[in-house]
Amino acid sequence: MTKQEVLQLKMTATRVRMGIIEATHGARSGHPGGSLSAADVLTYLYFREMNIDPQNPGDPERDRFVLSKGHAAPALYATLAERGYFPVQDLPTLRHLGSYLQGHPNMNTVPGVDMSTGSLGQGVSTACGMALAAKMRGQDINVYTLLGDGELEEGECWEAFMFASHYKLDNLCIMVDVNGLQIDGPTSQVMNTQPLDDKMDAFGFNTIVCNGNSFADLEQAFILLDRAHGSGKPTCLLMRTTKGLGVSYMENAVDWHGKGPNDAEYEKAMAELRTAYEQLEKEVERSNG
Repeated sequence: MTKQEVLQLKMTATRVRMGIIEATHGARSGHPGGSLSAADVLTYLYFREMNIDPQNPGDPERDRFVLSKGHAAPALYATLAERGYFPVQDLPTLRHLGSYLQGHPNMNTVPGVDMSTGSLGQGVSTACGMALAAKMRGQDINVYTLLGDGELEEGECWEAFMFASHYKLDNLCIMVDVNGLQIDGPTSQVMNTQPLDDKMDAFGFNTIVCNGNSFADLEQAFILLDRAHGSGKPTCLLMRTTKGLGVSYMENAVDWHGKGPNDAEYEKAMAELRTAYEQLEKEVERSNG
């Protein structure tokens, strides 16, 4: 990627983070921490990697994305809105009675959502089914799914991993948001799943470890993913991230796993994100000469 392309992705990810704060503040609830940590990879997927068309969200030949950690719906909604699937102005209706933007993704109401999720462990299983179906039909479709590292405590995840390897789903990319925190505290203390790289290797995956908050790292990871197509091995991206990234008081703070900001907290978060966005705009101006 050029410097300009990276800056544009950073700006888009910052707008996605603003959307996450708008949504969770509007709801007075939700899951901002794990949404903010996932903003960069979702931005990369929807603005650079996936074969999708917001004007034709039901295209049978499109790539698929499944948010297995469905509680991070604010991140998915903010990304879809930025990509043009529905108005950004609708984000503050999150979790409101009658809103189509409920606390977990609903494929029947939200344009661009490929699978309804929420019960941890189930999303990755449906992604495996999508990938197998595409192979059986001879379709050139890639399937991406995002899990949380706390979600890996669900046994169904490991059954899905065995399935993906057994059926040689090299059109499947499992991405794990390794931010180290879950609702009850550090994952290392609640239920340590490390070493994840060795475990995914043992399950037959093409395993790639990267910084999930770096677009340079993500680009290299997806280049390696593209090279794995035809290998007969599914790919797993283990993405080191910072929970709550972009909002100082939310970063690495387990308290922000599952609550929305109040008015004062909202103003502070939006001020920080606006400042970050303005700095990126200045960088774009300087690079344009």
